[in-house]
Amino acid sequence: MKHIGLKKFIAVFAAAVGALLLVAPGSAQAVPSFARQTGFACEACHTVFPELTPFGRRFKLNAYTVDNLPQIRSITPSKEQTLLLNQLPPLSFMLQASYTNTKAAVPDSAAGTGLVPADALAKNGQVLFPQQASLFYAGRIAPNLGAFVQMTYDGTSGTFGWDNTDIRYAQLANDNFLWGVSFNNNPTVQDVWNSTPAWQSPFDQRSATAPSPGAVTMIDGGLAGAGVAGASVYVYVNNSLYAELGAYRSAPAAAVIDSTSTNVVNGMAPYWRLAYERQWGRNSWQAGAYGVQAKLYPGGGVALSGPTNNYSDVALDSQYQYIGDEHIVSVLATYIKEDQTLDATFGAGGSANPTDTLNTFRIGTSYYYQRKYGAALGYFSTTGSADGGLYASGTVVNGFANNVPDSKGWTGELDWLPYQNTKFALQYTMYNKFNGGDTNYDGMGRNAKDNNTLYLLGWINF
Repeated sequence: MKHIGLKKFIAVFAAAVGALLLVAPGSAQAVPSFARQTGFACEACHTVFPELTPFGRRFKLNAYTVDNLPQIRSITPSKEQTLLLNQLPPLSFMLQASYTNTKAAVPDSAAGTGLVPADALAKNGQVLFPQQASLFYAGRIAPNLGAFVQMTYDGTSGTFGWDNTDIRYAQLANDNFLWGVSFNNNPTVQDVWNSTPAWQSPFDQRSATAPSPGAVTMIDGGLAGAGVAGASVYVYVNNSLYAELGAYRSAPAAAVIDSTSTNVVNGMAPYWRLAYERQWGRNSWQAGAYGVQAKLYPGGGVALSGPTNNYSDVALDSQYQYIGDEHIVSVLATYIKEDQTLDATFGAGGSANPTDTLNTFRIGTSYYYQRKYGAALGYFSTTGSADGGLYASGTVVNGFANNVPDSKGWTGELDWLPYQNTKFALQYTMYNKFNGGDTNYDGMGRNAKDNNTLYLLGWINF
């Protein structure tokens, strides 16, 4: 099996960024609550939402507490603040509607059961209205304490639930040293660069109804999908050096965590982050690393005791921005390497190997003119160990060819923003390989290109 090596990635990406700097001119995270609180237009904190500017990153690190609103205050005789509230609550609303069309319709979910013909297909060209609707509390809670809290209605499942949440406390010790604490529900949701998984751009929006590759690393959605909550401590020194250390525990929506739960964290899952950012003129460039280690009980009908599966994720990332009066250019990349020691799954006969690897690489660039018209292009690749237990064939759409998790392809996007809080995106995702193969990858006749997806998204925030 071939995959992009860590050393090769470092060399290739460093060369790409270096070349870009030579020619460069001299997520849901954007919500109107912040604009109302600060008195700044959206463009102060965002190039085009959800991507942050350097000021937006600093605003987030300072716990979302910069404000320009009348306040309700309470101060003790010793001049200690005990209350600092905005007179108006920092609430906002987001609505997304979408249209999705895959190159080939997926089989009807009842096909082969006798209820419908075996060759019956599901409807292609699906409209979701809404695809997602969210209510946000986003802003100051108290002195030095702020929050980004999102409650979402999911149009695909028809359910409400807590979405991305980041509650943080921050203190500025002096002009060159800031420290803080974040409480959040997804590793990297607290991160301020868009090269990490939670807020990645131009990969931040995908269709909710099209097939998606079946293998992801724990830090790239695996833990978030299982439901976790964590806390971390961070420091930001000289407006350039960032360091963070934290840990996560399982916190699924279920009332009781037991054998019916899946991927339950044993103890704590440590998370770490290091990054360096340099700003000059209208340019900024960041390079960093991040990772998580998790010991998980598989659950899914198995008692939460005995052996665990151990996942060690180490990742590199980088982001470059040029923000001009009319032109905005961004380039980002990340490489994630996951080592898996599958003591629980292998012991139960669920995997062919006691150890596996899974690797993800993404690189993308975007350009916007006058913050109204934009285009983005990104490449993605997932590769990993061959494992007949984890990656089996014979399942319609979701099966794997050659017992490998490999998926590769491109995402292209055109954007129009008639207003700073309104976005229309036309996106096309093309797969060169899907779940291990390019032809008949699921063993049931479906090809990788059948999952090519045309996606039209309307997105408003108010």
